[in-house]
Amino acid sequence: MNGGPPILNIHEVPLQDWRHGERYQARMAQLGRPLGARKLGYRIVVLPPGKAAWPVHAHLVNEEMFFIIEGSGLLRLGEKTWPLAAGDVVAVPPGPDTPHQIVNDGASDLKYLCVSTMEEPDIVLMPDSGKVNIMAGSPPGGDKSARTLSVCLPLDAAVDYWEDED
Repeated sequence: MNGGPPILNIHEVPLQDWRHGERYQARMAQLGRPLGARKLGYRIVVLPPGKAAWPVHAHLVNEEMFFIIEGSGLLRLGEKTWPLAAGDVVAVPPGPDTPHQIVNDGASDLKYLCVSTMEEPDIVLMPDSGKVNIMAGSPPGGDKSARTLSVCLPLDAAVDYWEDED
């Protein structure tokens, strides 16, 4: 454990602002590491109206669960979308057939808890942009300074295994 109590109140944790371009914006707080979690990552995510935290992506190794605390939004899972409301629980198993994204389509903030396995290495497919992200040494959401490999490549950059090995 981390030495402190194994309890955090989600209404009291400081949220960090995060943004990329116009489409991606959130306020987030890591909960797992401060609580001493070892095999699961937990974070609170607050999306303003019209925003998503991340591009559509599919983890090939890690499983995620989302619990909607307040607000409303849309879940994209594969080619389908579903409305989200407070109290909803979403399971996203690992695999190439589970690309997902949560978007706030409401008029007020969308707040949710994200719980994830923290296995590494992980491979993350980004089907809308045709990329693959490979991480080793620390899982997604983990300590980036501990990563021994972190590379994001276009899928069409693939070469034959034996290329340049003669």
